[in-house]
Amino acid sequence: MTKLSPRERAIRQRLKDDFAHYALKCLKIRAKSGAVVPFSLNCVQRLVHERAEAQLAETGRVRAIVLKARQPGISTYIEGRFYWKVTHRRGVRAFILTHRDQATANLLAIARRFHDNAPEAVRPATRAANATELDFGRLDSGYRVGTAKAEGIGRSDTVQYFHGSEVAFWTRAEEHVAGALQAVPDKPDTEDWLESTANGIGGAFHNLWRAAERGEGDYMPIFIGWFLHEEYRADGPKDWRPPEPFASYGAAHGLDRDQLYWAWTKNAELALAESLPTDELCWRFRQEYPATAEEAFQTSGDESFIPSALVLAARKLQASPQGHAALVVGCDFARGQRDRNWFISRQGRILGGTVDLRFHSDDTVEIAGKLSRTIDKHDPQMCFLDSGGGGAAVYDILVARGYRRRLTLVNFGGRPHDERSYANKRAEMWGELRRWLADPGGAQIPDDDVLHAELTAPGWSTNFNGQIVLEEKDRIRARLGFSPDGGDAAALTFAEPVRRPEDAEDAPTHAIMHETDAFDA
Repeated sequence: MTKLSPRERAIRQRLKDDFAHYALKCLKIRAKSGAVVPFSLNCVQRLVHERAEAQLAETGRVRAIVLKARQPGISTYIEGRFYWKVTHRRGVRAFILTHRDQATANLLAIARRFHDNAPEAVRPATRAANATELDFGRLDSGYRVGTAKAEGIGRSDTVQYFHGSEVAFWTRAEEHVAGALQAVPDKPDTEDWLESTANGIGGAFHNLWRAAERGEGDYMPIFIGWFLHEEYRADGPKDWRPPEPFASYGAAHGLDRDQLYWAWTKNAELALAESLPTDELCWRFRQEYPATAEEAFQTSGDESFIPSALVLAARKLQASPQGHAALVVGCDFARGQRDRNWFISRQGRILGGTVDLRFHSDDTVEIAGKLSRTIDKHDPQMCFLDSGGGGAAVYDILVARGYRRRLTLVNFGGRPHDERSYANKRAEMWGELRRWLADPGGAQIPDDDVLHAELTAPGWSTNFNGQIVLEEKDRIRARLGFSPDGGDAAALTFAEPVRRPEDAEDAPTHAIMHETDAFDA
């Protein structure tokens, strides 16, 4: 082996210790122009690198969760960092888990490009190079990729460097969080990176992000607003003036004219695709190119039966006391081990102000006991029980205990009162819930991300009769990884009209609990 001079040793040592320098000298990437060029970290990548190195110096390891706008180069940075790590150490493994097959192939292609274009002096020999891995035999180190749709992938591995890409879009996200992520040992010089654009409220990524924001657990939250990316700017015409919504948006976030013009043009592209006004900030732009973490998660499009904006407004409202209104409780029951039983009250304009009970149990006697204690404590005028998921059995137990006058069993698939507008009772109840949230007088709900996610979870369609059909719970669970138990419990509070006993004598038989205009589908 050739003996290195002091200068050569210094060069090698800097390449080993300084990733930004190593990337520029040894790694190549494909630029957006198509050319293969040296990997010079952009401003976003430098920001992320500084945060990671600071955490590494403080704790001896990296645990980071990155919420980002589209395409700032985070995945490229992590792949480069991992290639640098596994080619300078013995006996270590990097594993990259993506949301779909094409993304998996793309990230491995980035690593292979690093390897194929690396200078010979720093490029280790490969023992295996195929569609899913690069294995560096003499180092006993390797680099492997997988797709999150595969069941149990990565669960049996031990890896030192893990990268979860677009985690918000993983299928089986909770399973992979519990499996593949646990494969990273709690040892020095290990790294666990999760990164994604947002995909609405709820799910594993959103929950992990919120926990990191609260300082719970080991993950360091890193938010990448779109305006941090140096490429997201454009030189607009000299006579261009931003419409008022964009002028206010620019002032709020300190944007210069070129950034604001880029945002205006990108927003117009996305707004036209959604058939929305182009001079207003559309939900799709805010989700794909968020300026804040709240904006990333708390926007959604018209595919949700209940728009996220209505839910967000209700989370922030403080309604006056509603003692004049009937107190009703909606009770949705678990249909599987991952579902929850959820009891929630509504009194006039306030949801969840008196009862908001969530728990896991498939023991009908235990569930009936919790509901009987809820009735005894809060004295609701009526409890509406979903007849599915064991609800009928709970109802029978409570009727035998003397609670019959406080209970109504509801069949979600039953006939609605408004058969012209709704396909079944569940769709009608959700329609009433949506109308309640949209009422000009306002509505108050718990300021809670989980409930927000569940209220905005169901999609909807119309059938050949023009009736509204709500997305089924099983399909929601398959799409989002959770069942909207809290949303169904809230909708159940609209199952039937209810009056307080002292009001019932004077109330007309057609009276309902709210005073709003008809829901316009």
